[in-house]
Amino acid sequence: MPIVINLDHMLELRGMKSYELADAIGITTANLSILKTGKAKAVRFSTLEAICKVLDCQPGDLLEYRTE
Repeated sequence: MPIVINLDHMLELRGMKSYELADAIGITTANLSILKTGKAKAVRFSTLEAICKVLDCQPGDLLEYRTE
């Protein structure tokens, strides 16, 4: 898939664990895992906004387009 999710990288840069982020934004760790692994078919803007707020980043820091 040409859209790559860089959530693991941002979590590492911020020194945060997945379960901490999931708790902070109000989603389950299972749903966060689906997003992190790129298995999600969509992401709500409200979820993206919450992630960016907690991680103090921009959507472009999390989502990347790569040609194959």
